[in-house]
Amino acid sequence: MSFAVDGVEENFGGTAGNIAYNLALLEHDPRIIATAGSDFVAYRKYLKKHGIETDTIRRDSSKLTSSAYIITDKADNQIAAFSMGAGGNAYEPLPETEGCTCAIIGAGCVHDMRSLPAHYRGHNVPYFYDPGQQIPVLSAENLRQGIEGAAGLFANDYELDLIIQKTEWSEKELCARTPLVVATLGESGSRIMTKDATERVKAVHVTNVIDPTGAGDAYRAGFITGYLMGETPRVCAQIGSAAAAYAVEQYGTQNHRFTLSELAKRYTAGYGEEFPLR
Repeated sequence: MSFAVDGVEENFGGTAGNIAYNLALLEHDPRIIATAGSDFVAYRKYLKKHGIETDTIRRDSSKLTSSAYIITDKADNQIAAFSMGAGGNAYEPLPETEGCTCAIIGAGCVHDMRSLPAHYRGHNVPYFYDPGQQIPVLSAENLRQGIEGAAGLFANDYELDLIIQKTEWSEKELCARTPLVVATLGESGSRIMTKDATERVKAVHVTNVIDPTGAGDAYRAGFITGYLMGETPRVCAQIGSAAAAYAVEQYGTQNHRFTLSELAKRYTAGYGEEFPLR
């Protein structure tokens, strides 16, 4: 099959890059634990321009950096192909944890997703587990070991169903093994589950939705910001939703911008509460 396309656009992205980008907007100092390829020069320059240090990113010059190729038709149907490239390399030796206040283990190199949970637990670094697109590849035992002892579990509603099916743990059993289970629901907000209660948090209203891709990563960065501030899960989710609102208003995953002052105004407008100050 062969057909012509109207145009090609290239955007920087990836789960780790997206979360780091949003954490930098939130005035954190993120580090990316991943391996890049021979074509990483432009992305490295871009990350440093946006205040993200790249010293923890390793290079494999024999491969290309992980890439996604997406063809979208006029009805917004998509065909996507993902090439793991250098990103499939195991991160060895495992990362240093000195000065690390929190980590998130997202979809990426499967070897790292298997080894990092025990590594962070062993160094008393709280981490959030977010297996995402790699759920089908990870074994039930891999998922259980990642969830057990995590500071929290992130998933959208579809992914959460897959996790429950694969681990054979109910929502109640998940909450017995990690303090927080966060299910994102797109424009319907999110659902926060603990062993004591379940709470729904509405999304910040967006009038001009351009592209929802990357909104989940912005949400995670906002949620982690609240977590590091010692806020309640509800407030963490609200900060996440406010950050995600900016992401869906721009095409691509790292083309939105906001300052903390702008985020605070949007948070207050959306929830009628003062934005918590650090």
